[in-house]
Amino acid sequence: MTAISETLLQHSEAPEAAASEPDLNAPELYINRELSLLEFNRRVLEQAKDAETPLLERLRFLCISCTNLDEFFEIRVAGLKQRLEIGSAAPGPDAIKPADLLAAIATTTAELVAEQYRVLNADLIPALAAENIRFVRRTDWTDGQNDWLREYFRTEIVPVLSPIALDPMRPVPKILNKSLNFILKLHGNDAFGRPVQRALVQAPRSLPRLIRLPPELPDTGVSDFVFLSSVIHAFVHELFTGMEIEGCFQFRVTRNSDLYVDDEEVDDLMRALEGELTASRYGAAVRLEIAEGCSPELSDYLLRHFHLEAQDLYPVDGPVNLNRLAAVYDMIDRPDLKYPSFTPGVPASIRAADDIFEAIRRQDILLHHPFESFAPVMDFISRAAKDPAVLAIKQTLYRTGPDSSIVESLVQAARAGKEVTVVIELRARFDEAANIQLANALQEAGAHVVYGVVGYKTHAKMALVVRREGGRLRRYAHLGTGNYHPKTTRAYTDYGLLTADEEIGEDIHELFLQLTSLMKMPRLKQVCHSPFTLADRLHEFIQGEIDQVANGGTGHIIVKVNALVEPEIIRALYRASIAGVHVDLLVRGICCLRPGMPGVSDNIRVHSIIGRFLEHTRVYYFHNGGDEVLWCASADWMDRNLFRRVELMFPLNDPDIRQRVISDLDIYLEDNLQAWQLDAAGRYGRVSVPADGSPRSAQMEMLRRWAESV
Repeated sequence: MTAISETLLQHSEAPEAAASEPDLNAPELYINRELSLLEFNRRVLEQAKDAETPLLERLRFLCISCTNLDEFFEIRVAGLKQRLEIGSAAPGPDAIKPADLLAAIATTTAELVAEQYRVLNADLIPALAAENIRFVRRTDWTDGQNDWLREYFRTEIVPVLSPIALDPMRPVPKILNKSLNFILKLHGNDAFGRPVQRALVQAPRSLPRLIRLPPELPDTGVSDFVFLSSVIHAFVHELFTGMEIEGCFQFRVTRNSDLYVDDEEVDDLMRALEGELTASRYGAAVRLEIAEGCSPELSDYLLRHFHLEAQDLYPVDGPVNLNRLAAVYDMIDRPDLKYPSFTPGVPASIRAADDIFEAIRRQDILLHHPFESFAPVMDFISRAAKDPAVLAIKQTLYRTGPDSSIVESLVQAARAGKEVTVVIELRARFDEAANIQLANALQEAGAHVVYGVVGYKTHAKMALVVRREGGRLRRYAHLGTGNYHPKTTRAYTDYGLLTADEEIGEDIHELFLQLTSLMKMPRLKQVCHSPFTLADRLHEFIQGEIDQVANGGTGHIIVKVNALVEPEIIRALYRASIAGVHVDLLVRGICCLRPGMPGVSDNIRVHSIIGRFLEHTRVYYFHNGGDEVLWCASADWMDRNLFRRVELMFPLNDPDIRQRVISDLDIYLEDNLQAWQLDAAGRYGRVSVPADGSPRSAQMEMLRRWAESV
């Protein structure tokens, strides 16, 4: 009996009807979106503290937590401040006022930042030093190291620096988003006899933030590093001869990096985005990080200049940009301090076939990345590009990376005269520049390039190949939960379905026609898509589980998504719980639903899996009276995915595939090594190994399963 079946037996009876349904709009039933996102980042940081995680992986998790926090301020905090400024920041379902939310964000972030640097200084740096990987502090340099670094400063750093004395004629220059800078307190007169009090030094991004010391220096190991900030700090006095330096403090400004383009007002979206990309480097400041010990005089001076409040200031005990420490991971060849390498599996059905099209014709193929290789997907597009029987290839691209073999195949197909249509989402956040470059390359090759739909990001992941076989046309499709990005397919968990199902192929054909011609919504037989049918279908399935319980049956819903935010969906899940439907939610990141609320969400459990791989699959399971229904999708359960994006939800019709994914969900629900459970107070606690149970890690079990198939 599966864990899902056991759960159903435990929840097979509907509770007696409540005297009156609770108010499902009550603010206390909802967790704030932004604070939930910060809690996710706290769980990521916990991985850096976990002694069971390999040491260099712990450092990488620390860097990820910093990157996440950067993006949080660049997008979420920036947007909140902007809406507050123009008076349009209405409270969400949780009813927290914007000003109160910003204060709560500041308090929580200050705690997170303090913990990040505590983990770095107290845990990771000593542990790395014990493995002969050292970050040598300025106070610990030997005479030989000091001499070598002074020469490095003079020959490699000084030529690209432009120190600026600050006065009314030379105010603070433009500061690039997230760049490394130094504010100095000076005492003395300049060459013209005028007193100088402050100066600024900007470190160009061309300079490496970590400098590896030559191991031939005395008392120097092969993995000894010095921070660029330490070198500049040590020798900055050489830039201001004749001046007394009373203080030198590194700082970093985070700016609003969200691109805004009014799709309906611009004539050329690509050109408008190119202009916005340049402007976004100097958007409104939203956060100031500065070295601990900086005087209030200097920090207040910077706050005033950047139009920030005291709560926007974050003192840090170390380098202001922990992200740059991620470079150490690739610079150090220590497999013993990293996760064990693995070879992704390849399904036997693909290995046994002469080509990928034969394998897909025989049966649907589901790939579970990264445990299974992404190579069959790349081979699918590559073979289609070369196959003379293939007439057309159509594909959506959201994030692909700058050196995508899939894009190379599409270019090759277009140059060979095949009909190639590519829907590229230029507005994929932080990938805009790369996508513009890819769009240009595809257009130059002769492909039809479409930038999606005005007002709606195209987030669906789908590819369609039209092939002539035996005098008729056959369609082959790949539908996925993740992007066509080789790098993320090694780090993100995603499902991808390869199918020759005629109805699914026809549906995908209709969707591409809609995306290119903007015709009315097609009648689809198998798949659902946002912003048209997906949300309504989800509500139908949730209501179906409620009806099953009302008729004396059992109800069970399992949802695995990255985020759960949309209020109507949350209210539907509350109603299901009240009716006696058991609801299991595997939500990696943001979750605004509050489980365990008496009389409302007693039957809802929320787990979050944080481990080696970023959980990215979107899977929706409905018991459906025993005739189980299982869907995969590109969409999370957020407002934007359900109503402001083009998303795809597709069924898993093959019984073997369906049972396999249900088994996967079982394993995830039983994870007690990498799982966190959300409580009614909005706090996450680690799921512990039962006293009478065995430790289980879903990701490790998947790795073992597919290692056996290689």
